[in-house]
Amino acid sequence: MATDEPHPDRDADPAAVPSDAELEALHEVELGLEWIQRAQGCLLEFHHATGHGMDHLARSEELLRETGNDDLADAIRTELLPHGVVDEDRWSYDVLENFQTTLLAETRSLERRVRRELADGKRHVRERRQEREWKRRAEK
Repeated sequence: MATDEPHPDRDADPAAVPSDAELEALHEVELGLEWIQRAQGCLLEFHHATGHGMDHLARSEELLRETGNDDLADAIRTELLPHGVVDEDRWSYDVLENFQTTLLAETRSLERRVRRELADGKRHVRERRQEREWKRRAEK
């Protein structure tokens, strides 16, 4: 378990120990990053689901053409398959890549900065403090 890692509030200069308000702010930044990462997972799911849907449409184009339904097959080929998901040009991978290189990357960078400046780079400081308190209470 990660509880053996050094903690910023253990054997530290009291002036260097993050305040409760700073720990709360750090915790909120960490949670913000976790939710942004979850959003990336949703975008990955969206990207994969879109791709699978397009694969089925491509297959249906072939089947429609084989059965003599060229007008329907042409509609799929010209109207649906080349169409983007946001507008006519932006495909799901464009949305995903843009999200990863902007909001996700910038949020990760800020989260690292906040951890470095408030908690000497340590992660989950508030949770570790809570864990130690619960263990102390259990020992009584």
